Amino acid sequence: MEENKLRRYSRVVVDGVEQAPSRAMLRAVGFCEEDFKRPQIGIASTWSMITPCNMHIHSLAKKVGEGADAAGGKSVIFNTITVSDGIAMGTPGMRYSMVSREIIADSIEAVAGAEGFDGLIGIGGCDKNMPACVMAIARLNRPAIFVYGGTIKPGAKRRDIVSVFEAVGAHAGGKIGDAELLEVERTAIPGPGACGGMYTANTMASAIEALGMSLGNSSAQEATSASKIDDCLRAGEAVMNLLRKDIKPRDIMTMEAFENAIVVVNAIGGSTNAVIHLIAMAREAGVVLGLADFTRIGAKTPVLADLKPSGKYLMSELIAIGGIQPLMKRLLQHGLLHGDCLTVTGKTLAENLADVPDYPIGQDVVRDFDNPIKPEGHLVVLYGNLASEGAVAKISGKEGLHFEGNAKVYHSEELALQAILDGDIVARDVIVIRYEGPKGGPGMREMLSPTAAIMGKGLGKDVALITDGRFSGGSHGFVVGHVSPEAAVGGAIALIEDGDRIVIDAQERVVNLEISDEELAKRRAAWVRPKSGVTSGILAKYRAEVLSASEGAVTVAPPWEN
Repeated sequence: MEENKLRRYSRVVVDGVEQAPSRAMLRAVGFCEEDFKRPQIGIASTWSMITPCNMHIHSLAKKVGEGADAAGGKSVIFNTITVSDGIAMGTPGMRYSMVSREIIADSIEAVAGAEGFDGLIGIGGCDKNMPACVMAIARLNRPAIFVYGGTIKPGAKRRDIVSVFEAVGAHAGGKIGDAELLEVERTAIPGPGACGGMYTANTMASAIEALGMSLGNSSAQEATSASKIDDCLRAGEAVMNLLRKDIKPRDIMTMEAFENAIVVVNAIGGSTNAVIHLIAMAREAGVVLGLADFTRIGAKTPVLADLKPSGKYLMSELIAIGGIQPLMKRLLQHGLLHGDCLTVTGKTLAENLADVPDYPIGQDVVRDFDNPIKPEGHLVVLYGNLASEGAVAKISGKEGLHFEGNAKVYHSEELALQAILDGDIVARDVIVIRYEGPKGGPGMREMLSPTAAIMGKGLGKDVALITDGRFSGGSHGFVVGHVSPEAAVGGAIALIEDGDRIVIDAQERVVNLEISDEELAKRRAAWVRPKSGVTSGILAKYRAEVLSASEGAVTVAPPWEN
């Protein structure tokens, strides 16, 4: 029987006299006699009621299960955690965000490995659970698909979560009053779905689709749409096709596929978080991907999509004209994508795109190649005496390409935010937020609150911000993050003093502290790592095991000596 050949893992769990206890347990959760002969498809659901990004995912998981069952499998839904960046942002709770990526990947691996699933479908709807699903899928290397939970509908007046953060800055600057701030708060988030611009969730959904691990346009569907339901049903069917063809994630997640993902992230003006997540995903797939690859690929890839935060349009408006598939077809026609890469459809990328129609005439959400928003990629990797291992800037061109200013140094996000709101930051300042890196936080918090406050106060073109932490996909302005080595391990960012001159040049790709080598060495010799209040629990474990941002901030335990 064909299904017996497909049950590589589940038959170990359910076949034979000795496995009667396993079958007894499974009968209690709804298995019937025929189900034991079917390939088991694990469905990793990131459903929770703590965030709109994931509040609808259980209903999507059930649809995925229906699709898998109809195609001859036996679906088994299980949950993993998620945390909400939008809720935790600007608080100590945000330290757990990057940590959650590792927890989610570990938990999916643990459940799938223990239960003997033959195939896997991960459903994610927020920043960290999406790359985490793919990281687990790559580790397990069993036929698998990723399904995106979908984007949120726009709020009133085309508002989204970033509108609320920027309204806080506008309120602090006296530009809006209490009533308007409350009105923005009440209307920005109308229901289920991930944050509505080309922020990290929509960026990663697009990247994963370009990688070949999602069905066509899974990244460009609203959370509550009929197309998203259809995407779920088709994913369940498609994973059974992968099982029958014995196509595994590492057959799809090649170096060329990751190059495709980087091209698409640049073309859509995506989040800087794509850098750290794609490096982490590649590592799990056995692919060596580094910062130099982003520079190499960005140099030939124009920014074409005019999407928020630095652009005009929301994800729903890109969806309305056809999503990212027509853009990918254009990129393929211009020789920027590897069309022979295998995808979860069982076909190549070029085959998937062959019949995709172009965008409607007259739309201006996605520009033509002869009229790009920026002629080369916006994700700029910088090096210099402040970042010998690299730093990542998101330069759309609207901020300018060069910034020089004097440092104002803060040892935490909260201190920097208060200074911005209190009016202590003025034109030509370079705000330095340190001890927020993977080890320093620990947890590498996103700096959406400070950057949104800067924009809300009207300082977006007048100040710069550098940090060993990260930025939300909603951040924009002249900002540099992922500075490596980070302050907590004695990186040069730990040695900056108030008033020091800092130069950031996106064209020359440098970020430098304008002091002599002798002065830098003197400061390094005198540096003492500040004590951390984190001494136990998951944050302490993370700090002990996490690698630098330039290596994807993945956690790697010390090697076991056999």
